[in-house]
Amino acid sequence: MIERGIEKEVEVEYTRLRIHFGPVHPALKEPVSLRVFVKGEEVVDVDIVLGHVHRGIESLAEGRNLAQALYLVERICGICSHSHTTCFTQALEEISGIKPSERALYLRTLIFEMERIHSHLLLLGIMAYEVGFDTLFMFTWHVRERILDLFEKITGNRIHHAMNTIGGVRWDLTPEMVKELDACLGEIEKSIKYIHDAFMDKTVEKRTYGLGVLDHSRAIKLCVVGPTARGSGVNIDVRRDHPYAAYNDMKEVFSVILRKDGDVYARTEVRLLEILESINIIRMVLDRLPEGSIRPEENIFRLMRKIQEGEAVSLVEAPRGELLYFVKTDGKGGLRRLKVRTPTFSNLACLKHVLVGHEIADIPVIVASIDPCLSCTNRVTIINRENGELNVVGMDTLRRRVRKKWMQ
Repeated sequence: MIERGIEKEVEVEYTRLRIHFGPVHPALKEPVSLRVFVKGEEVVDVDIVLGHVHRGIESLAEGRNLAQALYLVERICGICSHSHTTCFTQALEEISGIKPSERALYLRTLIFEMERIHSHLLLLGIMAYEVGFDTLFMFTWHVRERILDLFEKITGNRIHHAMNTIGGVRWDLTPEMVKELDACLGEIEKSIKYIHDAFMDKTVEKRTYGLGVLDHSRAIKLCVVGPTARGSGVNIDVRRDHPYAAYNDMKEVFSVILRKDGDVYARTEVRLLEILESINIIRMVLDRLPEGSIRPEENIFRLMRKIQEGEAVSLVEAPRGELLYFVKTDGKGGLRRLKVRTPTFSNLACLKHVLVGHEIADIPVIVASIDPCLSCTNRVTIINRENGELNVVGMDTLRRRVRKKWMQ
């Protein structure tokens, strides 16, 4: 500074600057608001604000019958729609005592692993885009198109497959489909190995190695799940720990992929290697696929009327991690309560920890590495502005408050 013609050097401490990252931002594929506090270029604190795409799915499902609710929960997430319907139908089957056929369970497993491949490829494409590798982004999504084409041939749909029904599945495999699926898997496997080599290149490694580190103990403390947890060396996988569908017959033929570094590089490598494991599981499903029916002969509406009042908890390993459903039926073909806990809801807790200490330019890469799905995660909390109290209210109360406000 200059004072009366005399030049002086004055040391000024940087103050914290708050930057709004989102809710609409080119680096985010879904709306989430990150209030980032920085000192220079360094991130020193982060506040996460959700609620921009809350849809009230749980309340909507409680106002419908079980058949309608089945199609509704499939739309909680477009990427892992099969995971949601399987988790939901498993709970209903446990309450009613309905046991799907072996063929139906194997077909559910097949779609599960195809869904895992297409979900991981989507995320890997986004990761390539975030690090500035556009050619790898386009090639990765080109490979993903092959899986979506197979979905369309098997189920008639590329995203919302409508595969599950109470007591079984709706679509079967023909011998021609099995041959085509096996041939496509070989081509996809070659492409995945090429993608793996590209991601393990030194250029990508320098952009992701040591970035957003989540160590093993912190991952356990924050209860993260899925590839995010396994990238930090946490040895968990619902497919092995709580087998469902046909996974109980395959525990000895697939490995749980683990990495210990806990950074963006490790989380990316876990997903790459999990794709190869999924291909192995699909081949095993095709080799062991039993004969028999795929669903009960009774109409779904007759079946749902037979489901008595009860409750159950169901778990599956969705592409992003552990997905949990609590289902309580009313004995009249409807739901008394539905509670969904998605893997992103668990993984968001680590976001603040992995961002602090890095630069602003690292935010998109680190956020993408946990593969967040915000539309299936968002919750709403009612806050009383006068006293700051947090309240949970029912939909009827909320409607009355909105109507009263509108009448004023």
